[in-house]
Amino acid sequence: MAFLDYHYFSQALGKQTAAYVLLPETGVGPFPVLYLLHGLSDNHTIWLRRTAIERYVANLPLIVVMPDGGRGFYADAAEGYAYGKAIGEELVDRIDKTFPTQATRDGRVIAGLSMGGYGAARLALAYPERFRAAHSLSGAVGFGHKDPNWDDARTPEFKRIVGDDYKGGDCDLYALAEKNQAAGTLPQLRIDCGTEDFLLEDNRAFTKFLTEQGIPHEYEEFPGAHTWEYWDLHIQDALKFFFP
Repeated sequence: MAFLDYHYFSQALGKQTAAYVLLPETGVGPFPVLYLLHGLSDNHTIWLRRTAIERYVANLPLIVVMPDGGRGFYADAAEGYAYGKAIGEELVDRIDKTFPTQATRDGRVIAGLSMGGYGAARLALAYPERFRAAHSLSGAVGFGHKDPNWDDARTPEFKRIVGDDYKGGDCDLYALAEKNQAAGTLPQLRIDCGTEDFLLEDNRAFTKFLTEQGIPHEYEEFPGAHTWEYWDLHIQDALKFFFP
C-alpha cells in the first residue's frame, strides 16, 4: 500500500493538524474509506506504530484515514477545539476532494479505541448522513452521559469539553442514539470490550440501554484488557463487520 503523512491547516481547529493515510494498490476506485481514531494519550501515528493495520488491509480496495484528534473526544467542546466538526465534516470533505473515494454514506465507516471508540460512535451518530457504520473498541462510551466530576486531574479538562448541560446533549451517546432511532437514521453499530478492561461496565451499561430501546447493534466481550494486544486482534473483527 501507499502511505501518506498528510498535513493541512484545519479551519475548524484554527491550526495545523495531520492524518496518516493508507492508499490501496488493489482494485479500481472510487474506494470506500475507513476512518480510524486513536485514544486519549496517543495521536494519528499510533495505529500504524502499534498494530498491523497496514497488513490487515493490504488486500482490500480500501482507503484508511487515521486523523489526529488531540484529547478532544471527537466532539465540539463547550470551551475549546471543535474536533467533531474538524473530523466529521472538514476532514471528510478534504479526503473526498483529494483522493478517489466513494464519497457517499455507504462509502464511509469509522472505528476507534477507547476515546476513539467513543468518538467513532459519536461521529457516526452525529453525522448519520456521512457514515454507514461504526465500531467501538473498548470505547469510553459513558463520556458525555455520566457525571464528569471524577475527582481527578482530568475533571476540569473533561468538563470543558462536555459543558454544564451535558446530559442529553451532543456529547451524550445515549441521547444521540435515541435521536437517530426517532429519525430513522441509525448507522450500523458494533461494540466490543475486554473482560478485564476498566471500561467494561460502561460498555455493558450502554449496550443494555441500546437493547432496551430496541436499537440494533452488535456487542461482544472477549478476554483481554485495555491493551494494544487486544486492539490489534479485534480491529480485524471491525474489518469483517464493515466488509463481510
